[in-house]
Amino acid sequence: MPYKHHPGRVTINDLADALGLAKGTVSRALNEYPDIAERTRLRVKRAAQEMGYSPLSHAQAIKTGRVRSLGLVLQIDQRLGHRPFLTRFLDGISRAASAQGWTLTLATALSEGEALETIERLAHERKADGFILPRTKVDDPRVALLRNLNLPCVLYGRTSDDEGCFWFDMLGEDAMFDAVSRLAGMGHSRIGYVGSDQVFNYAHLRHDGYRRGLESAGLSYDAALVRHGAMTGEEGAACLQDILSDPEPPTAVVFCTDAPAIGAYRTCAELGLEIGRDISLIGYDGLPEGSYAHPSLTTFSVDSRMAGERLADLLIRRIRGADPKDLRETAKAKLVTGGSDGPPAKTSTELARAVRAKHNTWEEVV
Repeated sequence: MPYKHHPGRVTINDLADALGLAKGTVSRALNEYPDIAERTRLRVKRAAQEMGYSPLSHAQAIKTGRVRSLGLVLQIDQRLGHRPFLTRFLDGISRAASAQGWTLTLATALSEGEALETIERLAHERKADGFILPRTKVDDPRVALLRNLNLPCVLYGRTSDDEGCFWFDMLGEDAMFDAVSRLAGMGHSRIGYVGSDQVFNYAHLRHDGYRRGLESAGLSYDAALVRHGAMTGEEGAACLQDILSDPEPPTAVVFCTDAPAIGAYRTCAELGLEIGRDISLIGYDGLPEGSYAHPSLTTFSVDSRMAGERLADLLIRRIRGADPKDLRETAKAKLVTGGSDGPPAKTSTELARAVRAKHNTWEEVV
């Protein structure tokens, strides 16, 4: 039945009377406690909307011990910071939180130590009920701190000690597997890999996916074709230059992230290599810069806005009492084909000869 809009401020008592429910039941339904039936929760929510009920945030904080805010501390000293996904990521978090009557408390830090201090300060000042932790490390001190503070945190990624943890994460390891499979299917048998800083958990997962892809394709793993630690364009260019100096260089290279892959275009230009023919490159992230490169970068695109939405929803559910084991979600990145990969036009031997010829030319000039 329709509920009439109440003149003046609608209280929780007004809601309870209109619904014929106990005040406590209405309160728990509004705060989405898991012990309230979904049918009752929806009925209370509809009545609240129709009658114009809106809780006082300070009163609700006193009653529930919650400020209905999600915390996020961005460490901006890291190479590239969070630039590739930040705008869409924050929009996703904010929209999902706002849809449920929650807010986002955002802060920045210039170092890991400052990030930990900021999280602890926000927790003690009761500025957030839980935290979103992007770019998780293998051993993440933020997770340890929040465990000690008895505050929930949702990970954008995974970590080595996942006791009590929950997360939303992209299956980057599957993307690396698919990238190798794609290249092997085109006829590449020497496939290199440029990984990220191994302090981050995703770097290990993606490297493992690359190795699984080689194994599935019947190709051997060659450490000489692998480099780690590239997070910028300059580092990607240097890594590719180094890999191509091998006597049997790869005719294709998979990059853990897009920025180093885009940087590697410079190395190819300097060596006179045609990307997509003489050498194939595949990245991961879906950065806009990749689509503007020539040729456009084949990559695995991540929906950062959707990731932000999922992280906000999972954290709110945990704060309301959901079991963390029920809040572990993953999704696959989407392949976006460009012109940077294709069947090899040169064998590994021919590619090595071309690279040596270019180096000899440089030496003659010097």
